[in-house]
Amino acid sequence: MDIVEQDMKAAGLPTGFQWGAGKAGIKASGNLDVAVAIAPKMATAAAMFTRNQVVAAPVTVGRRHLAATDGRVGAVLVNAGNANCATGQPGIDACLSTCSAAAETFGCIFDEVFPSSTGIIGVPLPAEKVIAALPKLKDSIGSADEHAELFAQAIMTTDTKKKVARAVVDVDGAEVRIFGAAKGAGMIYPRLGPPHATMLVYIFTDLSATSEELRAALAPAVERSFNCISIDGDTSTNDTVLLLASGASGVKMSDRVREPFENALKLVCASLAHQIVDDGEGVGHVVTLHITGARTEADAKQVATSIAHSPLCKTAWSSADPNWGRLLAAAGYSGVSFNPANVRITIGAQPVFELGVRSEAFNEAAAHAAMSEREYTITIDLGTGHAECRFVTCDLTQEYVKINADYST
Repeated sequence: MDIVEQDMKAAGLPTGFQWGAGKAGIKASGNLDVAVAIAPKMATAAAMFTRNQVVAAPVTVGRRHLAATDGRVGAVLVNAGNANCATGQPGIDACLSTCSAAAETFGCIFDEVFPSSTGIIGVPLPAEKVIAALPKLKDSIGSADEHAELFAQAIMTTDTKKKVARAVVDVDGAEVRIFGAAKGAGMIYPRLGPPHATMLVYIFTDLSATSEELRAALAPAVERSFNCISIDGDTSTNDTVLLLASGASGVKMSDRVREPFENALKLVCASLAHQIVDDGEGVGHVVTLHITGARTEADAKQVATSIAHSPLCKTAWSSADPNWGRLLAAAGYSGVSFNPANVRITIGAQPVFELGVRSEAFNEAAAHAAMSEREYTITIDLGTGHAECRFVTCDLTQEYVKINADYST
């Protein structure tokens, strides 16, 4: 049976890991800004990274390290408040120096350290601050709930709350546990691919699995979760999803274990993805775009993305304005072929557009009431096939503009 909970106390943490966090003085607020996750007996890993052509130094170094160790990770080192992106060779050198210090501190090999950064782009990373914080951080790591909670807290930037999820898979009385922690509130339109304000996701499990097996499980889970959300349409330079398996449960990946584990992983990813949108910068409404009747799932996602990135649609959502014409127009310029005469649009339970014209049952007040809820679904049936997609997005508010107008100053 698969169980997923967002409550930090609801299910046990996966064994074989330790977590911790500290203050390096990178964040002007003085809040926690360095986080570590340690696998004392090593973990296997799979990762997916941003497809942005401009990538941060830790993405470059992380790819190299996973390739060099064949997916073996002993420590994850995350700093928040500085993206270490567009910082040239000095940025790479800074990242490498923090990895070397972490390896020495936590007793692993240099390239068994997986680095991540999040924060402002173009500012040199003060590596010396990260390095100086590591000895004290080592003394505070542990495997209890409070340690995992500190890890989730330290990776936050403009986030207003921690984002965590857990799942347990029962295998003949033995438990395989999954714990995920994520950050992200702005610059969110992940387009994650395999190796070759930011979203960072770290998922830990005590299943025993190879890197290849983890990659096979991670890709479909990411495609229908993190790759199906958008806050503002901006793809970060640092986006990373990392899945680590300690093997400490003693349960090995097998044909019998694979399906329930993959289902639990999908639940954890879906929960974290939804939490990211729900905590989006200035978000007043979380909108699920359910595109049905498409020829292919890719077509459905393309239509959803077009609508999710339309400033006209997003501003209408902010005031609960049932301006369905904007939805139809955004679908029309998406590049997906369909006949408008076959399209049906529903906001919540309210039909608004049917077979080429406004629905006879359209009730503007009822549609406005549906859109006034914190969360609701807009369903668009294209009438061209049987494929569908669910894409989670949000409105665009004055608060979002305020946050990002002054982000670097």
